[in-house]
Amino acid sequence: MSRLVWRGLEEWLAEACEVTLSGERLHARGVQLGAEPHPYRADYELTTGANWITERLLVSCGERSLELRRADDGSWTANGEPQPHVQGALDCDLAFSPLTNFMPARRLAGQPVDHVMAWVSVPDLAVLRSEQRYEPIDARTVRFIGLEDGFTADLELDEDGLVVRYPRLAERVPSGARA
Repeated sequence: MSRLVWRGLEEWLAEACEVTLSGERLHARGVQLGAEPHPYRADYELTTGANWITERLLVSCGERSLELRRADDGSWTANGEPQPHVQGALDCDLAFSPLTNFMPARRLAGQPVDHVMAWVSVPDLAVLRSEQRYEPIDARTVRFIGLEDGFTADLELDEDGLVVRYPRLAERVPSGARA
C-alpha cells in the first residue's frame, strides 16, 4: 500500500489516498478537497478489475453520493440507473483527481489510444462522457489530450505509472515534505 498526497497548482486543491496495486488491479481510498466552484470534500473508493479496468467508484460529497459501476459488457450504472452515454468506456475519471489518469496511462503499449471515459464532476457528482487521448512520450511521461476541448498536458509518472505531476492541476507532495 502507498499513501499519496497531491497539492493543486493553479487552484486550491488537495488530495490524499491510499493505493494498493496487486497484479493488474488497483484499489484506492481517498479524499479530495477543493474550493471551486465552492468549497467541497469528496471521499472516494475506486476498485479496478483485471487490466486496470474500472469496476466501481464510490464517491460522497456533502449530501450527495454516487455508486458508479461498470459491468463486464461495458455498460455503466450510476446509483443503479443505466448510463448509456458512457457505454463501452473502460474507465472512470474523477474530476481534478490525478489518480484516475493511472488506468489508461498504465495500459498504454507504446501507441496513442483514444478513450471514452465516465467522467464524474465534483461537487455535483454528475456522470458525463469525456473523450480523451493518451500518448506515450517516454517511460515516465504520457500526454493527455481532451478531445472535446483540446486541453493538453504532459503527465509525469512514477515507476508504477501513478501521476507525480499534472501541469496546471496538481503535483505529488514528496513523502516527509514540509509546508
